[in-house]
Amino acid sequence: MWAAAAAARGLRGARLSSWLPQRGPLRGSHWQSSLLESRTSLPVRAQPKKKKKVDVKKEQAQKERMKKKLKKLEKAAPELIPIEDFITPLKYSESNRVRSLPALSPEESERRVLLLKKWCVFKQKQDEAEKNAIKALVESQQEALKELQLESEELYQAAIRRDEELFPFQRDGPSYTPPLPGYDPPEGKCTDITKVYTQ
Repeated sequence: MWAAAAAARGLRGARLSSWLPQRGPLRGSHWQSSLLESRTSLPVRAQPKKKKKVDVKKEQAQKERMKKKLKKLEKAAPELIPIEDFITPLKYSESNRVRSLPALSPEESERRVLLLKKWCVFKQKQDEAEKNAIKALVESQQEALKELQLESEELYQAAIRRDEELFPFQRDGPSYTPPLPGYDPPEGKCTDITKVYTQ
């Protein structure tokens, strides 16, 4: 009895499993994304398309049309695209365009005058010290070159040769106000209004 029921269940299970998708080892499968989804068919590769027959007359006519277009373009003078960045609009050249600065208090203007005087004295002393240092260096260099010339002419010629690696020389001058410590400048917004020209 039990054996008959188990056999019937096994037959029914075999019949049911015949139409269910067979599960095999799915490791490394690239066309099935999950084990819970039903199995799909393998992707079918497309057949190569047959090349159309090229009509020689049509191809020659197309080449001639292209040659005519090129000749027309060569005859016409090229249109120069204006560089608007170098052209100052007239509205910016008007004399009544003056930036109005806020009025300073007497204390602030006096403070700025004193600060400017102190800055001038400081820069004058710095300039004098720099000139004296350069003068001392040049004098010692001239003495060393004289001694070197007495020792060896080849070394002297090599020493007075120009050093091409000194340039480009860049130097930033003083600004009107010193930078504020810890100031984070805001990022400005830019609206692109560049005109695109097509020929």
